[in-house]
Amino acid sequence: MAQPSSRPRRLPRLEDVAGLAGVSHQTVSRVVNNHPNVSTGTRHKVEAAIAELGYRRNTAARSLVTRRSQTIGVLGSELSQYGPANTMLGVERAARDAGYFVSVAALREVTRDTILDAVRHFLDQSVDGIVVIVPHLATLAALAELPIGVPVVAVGSDGNDAVGGVRVDQRKGAELAVRHLLAQGHTRIGHVAGPQDWIDAVARSDGWRSTLAAAGLEADLLIEGDWSAGSGYDIGRRLAADRHATALFVGNDQMALGILRALNEAGLEVPKDVSLVGFDDQPESAYFSPPLTVVRQDFEELGRRCMDMMLAVLGGEEGPRTLVVEPELVLRSSTAPPT
Repeated sequence: MAQPSSRPRRLPRLEDVAGLAGVSHQTVSRVVNNHPNVSTGTRHKVEAAIAELGYRRNTAARSLVTRRSQTIGVLGSELSQYGPANTMLGVERAARDAGYFVSVAALREVTRDTILDAVRHFLDQSVDGIVVIVPHLATLAALAELPIGVPVVAVGSDGNDAVGGVRVDQRKGAELAVRHLLAQGHTRIGHVAGPQDWIDAVARSDGWRSTLAAAGLEADLLIEGDWSAGSGYDIGRRLAADRHATALFVGNDQMALGILRALNEAGLEVPKDVSLVGFDDQPESAYFSPPLTVVRQDFEELGRRCMDMMLAVLGGEEGPRTLVVEPELVLRSSTAPPT
């Protein structure tokens, strides 16, 4: 009786998949790399052959040939917040669609040293590029000082000479919110802002201020929160006692949720007594009581634009220094004319 061979079974190669599927190895490569110019029938044949053989792409060998790791580093902070967390998801999905893996480094605190340590970590992994989702004003200055050596794209930034930027037009979002309240007839419009060391929070505050100024109105009620529903609740209690504003543009949906509760406890109705506009359009906002009018950010589109810029740079293109995603006003039941 013949003894079984002790020699390990050879792993299937791309040529084996091509032979089983009855196509060229170039066609298999196109399927593996999600190239669009492959017919549906051919793609199904190749995928069936891959599954039958248990073929796996040899990324290490491919990296030696292309000098690319097919990995993008994502440097993030404040990832517990809805905006940064969903921005990261948008980037991750867009990277995956483009055939890239993602390696994430989340900063507990934003300092030059923590940013430098994270960049070194990414470079040790031989990432092809770095996406930065660190929404603090000091971040770009720190990155501009560092000799990174791979493309860097900062999400939520206008970019500069050293770092490209992809952003939602936060000023325009604030203008959409305030113009809607002005059109409703409000003239006393306050702003509950996010922390003013955040790039987005500053841009929203500037948009609120400039839109009121263009209407000949005073921008005399700005209160800074910390993005949380708890800070919105505390601010809402103060505003309920003051009754200075008939409408509030709130820097994010979570703070608007806290304000809603505080106003309700004070016996005030939204929108009868106070109109509210939030920012982000998190999924729960449509189910607040009343449903919240918001400025919506498209995080999926933000992620796609980010990878567009990254791929352009990796492909040797100059490309624009800034790509902009437009916000959208979503009208629900939390705004009405003042009574």
